[in-house]
Amino acid sequence: MSDSAARDRDDAETESALAHPVVAPDRTAAYGDHPDQVIDFYAPRDGRTAAPLVVLLHGGAWRAPYDRAHVSPLADFLARRGFAVASVEYRRGGEEGAASPVAGRWPETLDDVAAALDAVPALAARELPEADVRRIVVTGHSAGGHLALWAAARHVLPEGSPWHLPAPPPLRGVVALAPIADFATAVELGVCGGAVTQLLGEGGESADRTAQADPTALLPTGIATAIVHGEEDIVVPLAVSEAYVDAAAKSGEMVGLTLLGDVGHFPLIDPAADACAIVAEEITQLAW
Repeated sequence: MSDSAARDRDDAETESALAHPVVAPDRTAAYGDHPDQVIDFYAPRDGRTAAPLVVLLHGGAWRAPYDRAHVSPLADFLARRGFAVASVEYRRGGEEGAASPVAGRWPETLDDVAAALDAVPALAARELPEADVRRIVVTGHSAGGHLALWAAARHVLPEGSPWHLPAPPPLRGVVALAPIADFATAVELGVCGGAVTQLLGEGGESADRTAQADPTALLPTGIATAIVHGEEDIVVPLAVSEAYVDAAAKSGEMVGLTLLGDVGHFPLIDPAADACAIVAEEITQLAW
């Protein structure tokens, strides 16, 4: 496919994914004092109880203009599949310039994801009694896929890390959707306009931040992990996920990689696309 055709495909897929009306949650709860420290809860639409809980982390290159609203149709889609859903908001990069906001806030972006995941079981038990907090699957798209992988690997962090967990989190697994999973490959390919470099900063701090934030540096996790990636993705190329899967194998861990032919970046979160049903099936395999 020519570069022009690939861009046209990506434009059409993006338009389709973002055309859905925002779906209001059933309840919203705060996990901190900042306005972005909130979680939207969606009850399973079929009325079931003891439903597996999907924790959803949105993408958007960790940048401020992209919030959880654009994945609310996906949250509703999963709720209609019988899941309880917790859609997490977190602090993202501020506005360095109108056309080029900074990617991520260090350490606030990771502070929030850690705090949200720690708070989910108690908040869900209070706000969403339909959820079975013993069956949690974390999923995320793009930069949110990075955060999902990272959240499941906090027990691998050094004990001195503020995000370290003393034991693996009680998750059924992770389903990462076109994730920014390997920082070296993402930097090499200039993913999302250099978002990884912006998140990590420049100079000496970058190496320390990489060791604490790069999912590839936090292997093996011992947590069941699956990745779904479109073969035609030009936003986060498939090579980024392949590098993570290869690193996992070298660490002695097997990570599932589901490749979707003739699919780019955004159909994975688009309820109108067949790819979205495959995502739901991958979550089902781990949740049940």
